[in-house]
Order: sequence, then C-alpha cells, then structure tokens
Amino acid sequence: MWNHGFWMGPWMWLISLAVFIGFIVVAVWIVRWIGQGPPPRSTDTSQRDRALEILRERYARGEISREEFERMQRDLRRSE
Repeated sequence: MWNHGFWMGPWMWLISLAVFIGFIVVAVWIVRWIGQGPPPRSTDTSQRDRALEILRERYARGEISREEFERMQRDLRRSE
C-alpha cells in the first residue's frame, strides 16, 4: 500500500497542476474573446457593396422600377 501511494503521489500532483493551468488558460481565452468587441466595419462595407450590386442587377433585369431603385439605393447609402 505504501508503495502504491509513493508512486501515485507525484503524478497526481502534476495532473492536478495541469488541470488548474488548463482552467486558467481557458478563462483567459474566454475573457479575451468577449473583450474583442464587434467585428471590424470592413465587413459591413463589403456587405453594403454587395447589396448595391444586387440592387443594380435587379434594376437591370427590370425587377424593380427606377423609383424603387433610387429609394433603395438612398436607403443603403444612408446606412453607411
């Protein structure tokens, strides 16, 4: 019995330390992930450009009138 405890002692201490360090690493990662804030606005710009492109395509195909096109275009540009 003493022999078993002698060999398990150091390993259990190291495993406990590794688990504790793992919890700290995960906690730091979560705090950094939450603290990043909103994504950069460059994505918004690319989405807006794509929306204008789709709007132009719909107007070119005749799916929307000129008035609808101009109104929607103003709305998209206003949200910049």
